[in-house]
Amino acid sequence: MALSKLTADSFDLTDNYAFTGTISGVGSTQKLFLIKNIDASSDATISFVNGASSVVLDATYKTYIFRFINIHPETDQKKFEFNVSIDGGSNYNVAKTSTFLHAYHGEDGSQAALGYETAGDLSQGTGFQSLGQQVGNANDECISGELYLFSPSSTTFVKHFLANTNRASGNAYSVNSYIGGYANTTSAVNAVQFKFDSGDIDAGRIALYGIK
Repeated sequence: MALSKLTADSFDLTDNYAFTGTISGVGSTQKLFLIKNIDASSDATISFVNGASSVVLDATYKTYIFRFINIHPETDQKKFEFNVSIDGGSNYNVAKTSTFLHAYHGEDGSQAALGYETAGDLSQGTGFQSLGQQVGNANDECISGELYLFSPSSTTFVKHFLANTNRASGNAYSVNSYIGGYANTTSAVNAVQFKFDSGDIDAGRIALYGIK
């Protein structure tokens, strides 16, 4: 059976970062809605809690996207990470199983590799999930990327997540990481928290979007 060719018929980006229009071959129109921007300024954590400070993280959207833009650590070579909560942010300790792949290349071109990073995965671990290791804290170093969280309000299925990040590491490498896994709970996830494993988030923005 031939697949329909996906072409943009009328695509527009509105001032709230919502893509509108139609795509040939797709039965319904997808829209990306900006829910909340949080800008860091020497914060230990950044949290998105459903119902607090205009945050929506419920059945309103089936898919949520967190975009982290130029997240700069206070302390050199630290791990940027996240966790989820099922009790409105009182505890971030949901068991997760995940995988972590990365590709890296040195600024001087001396090394490049693709591999599995065992230090980045979890096996029913309740701790924070890594989104990038050894993020540098030099003035021009940071980590950026996206985290997708699927159907967090479901009370039937586990909560899948996918992430892609790129970081300027403290030892002068560009490192691109792909992370995937699931929060092993059938309770609704209603809060997500980001932090470094040590030191504050010195600067940067995390934006929450919903796809409808």
